[in-house]
Amino acid sequence: MDDERDDTTLYKVVVNHEEQYSIWPASRENALGWRDAGKTGTKAECLAYIEEVWTDMRPLSLRRKMEELERARGES
Repeated sequence: MDDERDDTTLYKVVVNHEEQYSIWPASRENALGWRDAGKTGTKAECLAYIEEVWTDMRPLSLRRKMEELERARGES
């Protein structure tokens, strides 16, 4: 707990092609496949942002596949 209170690192929220979120130190260059989500701040602020926007934890590819299956069921 003390470590988090003493953490002065500026973090950024990043997101990948599957719309999965993470936080990294803002000074770190993004790895391939990750892009800035537009939020920087303390660790707590970034995690709160992720909790607000990442409402469906399933990867994007799985959500799309499930939507396809639902449409196919509706058409039969």
